[in-house]
Amino acid sequence: MTDTSTTDTSETIDYSKTLYLPQTNFPMRAGLPEKEPGLVKRWQDMDLYRKLREEAAGREKFVLHDGPPYANGNIHIGHALNKILKDVINRSFQMRGYDANYVPGWDCHGLPIEWKIEEQYRAKGKNKDEVPVNEFRRECRDFAAHWIKVQGDEFQRLGVIGDFHNPYTTMAYHAEARIAGELLKFAMSGQLYRGSKPVMWSVVERTALAEAEVEYQDYESDTIWVKFPVASLARPVSEGAEPATLNEAALDLLEAHVVIWTTTPWTIPGNRAVSYSPRVAYGLYEVTAAENSFGPQPGEKLIFADALAEDAASKAKVTLARLHSVSAEQLASLTLSHPFRGLGGGYEFPVPMIAGEHVTDDAGTGFVHTAPSHGREDFDAWMDAVAELLKRGVDTSIPFPVDDAGFFTRDAPGFGPDREDGPARVIDDNGKKGNANQAVIEKLIERNALFARGRLKHSYPHSWRSKKPVIFRNTPQWFVYMDKDLGDGTTLRSRALQAIDDTRFVPAAGQNRIRAMIEERPDWVLSRQRAWGVPIAVFVDEDGNVLKDEAVNQRIMDAFEKEGADAWFAEGAKERFLGNHDASKWRQVTDILDVWFDSGSTHVFTLEDRPDLKWPADVYLEGSDQHRGWFHSSLLESCGTRGRAPYNTVITHGFTMDEEGRKMSKSLGNTVVPQDVIKQSGADILRLWVVTTDYWEDQRLGKNVLQTNIDAYRKLRNTIRWMLGTLAHDDGEEVPPEAMPELERLMLHRLSELDEVVRQGYDAFEFKRITRALLDFMVVELSAFYFDIRKDALYCDGPSSLRRKAAVQVVRHLFECLVKWLAPMLPFTMEEAWLDRHPEAVSVHLDQFPAIPENWRNEALAEKWRKVRQVRSVITGALELERARKTIGSSLEAVPVVYMTDAVLEEALSGTDLAEMSITSDLIISHDDVPVDAFALREVPGVAVVVEKAEDRGLVKCARSWRYTADVGQDPQFPDVSARDAAVLRELKALGRL
Repeated sequence: MTDTSTTDTSETIDYSKTLYLPQTNFPMRAGLPEKEPGLVKRWQDMDLYRKLREEAAGREKFVLHDGPPYANGNIHIGHALNKILKDVINRSFQMRGYDANYVPGWDCHGLPIEWKIEEQYRAKGKNKDEVPVNEFRRECRDFAAHWIKVQGDEFQRLGVIGDFHNPYTTMAYHAEARIAGELLKFAMSGQLYRGSKPVMWSVVERTALAEAEVEYQDYESDTIWVKFPVASLARPVSEGAEPATLNEAALDLLEAHVVIWTTTPWTIPGNRAVSYSPRVAYGLYEVTAAENSFGPQPGEKLIFADALAEDAASKAKVTLARLHSVSAEQLASLTLSHPFRGLGGGYEFPVPMIAGEHVTDDAGTGFVHTAPSHGREDFDAWMDAVAELLKRGVDTSIPFPVDDAGFFTRDAPGFGPDREDGPARVIDDNGKKGNANQAVIEKLIERNALFARGRLKHSYPHSWRSKKPVIFRNTPQWFVYMDKDLGDGTTLRSRALQAIDDTRFVPAAGQNRIRAMIEERPDWVLSRQRAWGVPIAVFVDEDGNVLKDEAVNQRIMDAFEKEGADAWFAEGAKERFLGNHDASKWRQVTDILDVWFDSGSTHVFTLEDRPDLKWPADVYLEGSDQHRGWFHSSLLESCGTRGRAPYNTVITHGFTMDEEGRKMSKSLGNTVVPQDVIKQSGADILRLWVVTTDYWEDQRLGKNVLQTNIDAYRKLRNTIRWMLGTLAHDDGEEVPPEAMPELERLMLHRLSELDEVVRQGYDAFEFKRITRALLDFMVVELSAFYFDIRKDALYCDGPSSLRRKAAVQVVRHLFECLVKWLAPMLPFTMEEAWLDRHPEAVSVHLDQFPAIPENWRNEALAEKWRKVRQVRSVITGALELERARKTIGSSLEAVPVVYMTDAVLEEALSGTDLAEMSITSDLIISHDDVPVDAFALREVPGVAVVVEKAEDRGLVKCARSWRYTADVGQDPQFPDVSARDAAVLRELKALGRL
């Protein structure tokens, strides 16, 4: 037998089995679509949500209050973006020492659900009006409950953790009681009133709409220029004097017409005034020529804004001559006649001229036809002038010319029920134009009151549910005052504006946006003429006064708490709630509350009423459209009842477009369905897209964007996989940082820097900043730098090697930090990685972000290594060039000669094994003259490199580590390996591992 202690045994050794090569079951191929559902089930089976609450017991609460999605269909990409952002925020706060309890919620009342049930009725030939109201409401409730379950499962498949077993819903009995209670607070404080104002009205849906329920689409309108004849001119009177005699210029006005322009001809029957602006220059014009034998003819005198007269003339194909100016004082003294005066026995009233802030000379004629029944600005201008109009003997009551079905009423003589062909209609049940415009235009032509006509394509309000155009019509509705003194010198508007100033907005521009809306908004209209929702549970007398009785209110709320809002519609409800009050003197209101009031009250029955939450919320987060929606209604509701906003911070995200920046729509076929992305690639890919995008702005998503994220995810996963493989050899031994090599201490410093970036990024809700920093670190600094350099030590060094022990420990720290930092964003992948590393663990999500020791920070070391890496970049550049020339294969085949002429950079190399850092077998520093063919980088002056081959330098390749050294063969027992590797083999043999 041969004595192997002194004889060559290399032929009998499989060197690969002597290396610490990575070993892991963590697969390179993620298989997320198959793996993630198992993790969802695992979290549900272990009740991870409950474990998180138990783990966080006693911690400071962080509450992100969920803006309720509508329970009427599968989730779309906007839902996915929204819920992923919320989940990332909650998880990040939970892992930083807070109790971040997330309670999902749903909006369940209102027209969308009611509309679906009505569609089902129509398909079955059923008539909604023949079905008992509470039976209809039950079907709406069942419909919402179904979709809550569906959406809840879909949200959890995205990785969202929350109290899905006990969410909040606006249709829960307790919620309905509290919503009614909030409405009653407005009633008792005198903020609620019944009034008559023009509101946006959907003829198709037969209900008033709030601004948040409207979207603007292109629409082609009929446009008309209409002549209003001057009826009289008030003569100037000085105190104690007789009326002055009219001069010739004034007499000209008595023969003139004021011309208005409108895109809504059907509103002419509702005209009660014409508005002008004191800031606009006007003139009296005479028609001197006309191309057509119809319409305005020579000799007619007309008043226009000077800036618009020529344009108006071109529309009517006439020539105008300016006679003289018309002052604002003269306009104010004019009284006009309605162009339909006498039609159907109506329109006999005077039409005054009134000043209006909304009048400009940008388009039209400089005069605005004012129909207070049909326009918000018209209404405001009319109301501002009421006092003066009453002095002039003008009847200031506002008519109701159009009914809820879009038909003209008796308040529109000649067009309503008295019309020979029956009432004309503005819009029909399908949202199409009715015959009202044509009927009005024909009458104007018949009475020689039409100056010109045309068509205009412009942005016009449509219901976002039915997608059909809406109209403005005067209707009796329930409102909340915006400007009524609330008894403490404040108004709802002033309180809301102060609350906006006190709120943090992310991005900051959101503050100005909602402020502008609050500054300009009219009184808050609360009523809807529907069936499914919380009723405006008040009683009114014949004068519209609300019954204020706390005992009645309490009976209502108690009944709602036990039976839901259906109690309001049950037989005998009026007598039940009124108690001792005379039922004949009080009318029970049956209007439904606007669903925005419902969702605006969620802070009451969720934040205030759940002991596991708190009021106000730390964060509200929704799409930027919610400045006029949920943020807005929540602000008004809370300021009206509690004096401040129900949130401290408001975060908004943009909307998801396709890759070309177009709005997603089924008709274009460019929608991205989250369920499809999850099925094909996994939820973590969708989450990675969310956290790497500028979500504050509109984002883009499509096949190419997803592929970019898949590629980034693959690099990230492979980095984690390599760390797990390396940590298979981790025995937990600790090396003090001060005893570590510089490279390891540099990595600890980088972790300290990244910890600051991560924490600041999560605090600022800037997830892209975090992901960019971590992905760059993992790909550029770890995979392509640190891991590349340390593979030799990690794989080949012996068990006693300090260098190897330190490197393993640093990889351990890297893994722990990176996996925990990424866990809020990529919960499935990080859970998988964590459980692979710690099979006994419950979940990474129960852990906290690592506490980084202060002594890891080393700015001086980082500055030194910034210079080392500059030199290294020149070396690796030269190596890449030689590789491309096929002079060398592996960098270990090379011995770079580094010509140094920069003393500062050379000093930074002190104590650094530059060959090891460059992953070459050797390296030579030279101060000779730089060869002309040396490789250099313009951005690193003072360094040049010539690459020589290791073999040409007499170096021999080690059979174990593949490094080329001068000491291969020095150990007779292991003649084909380097001295370092031979020593390792001896150590392994002594340990019985060889």
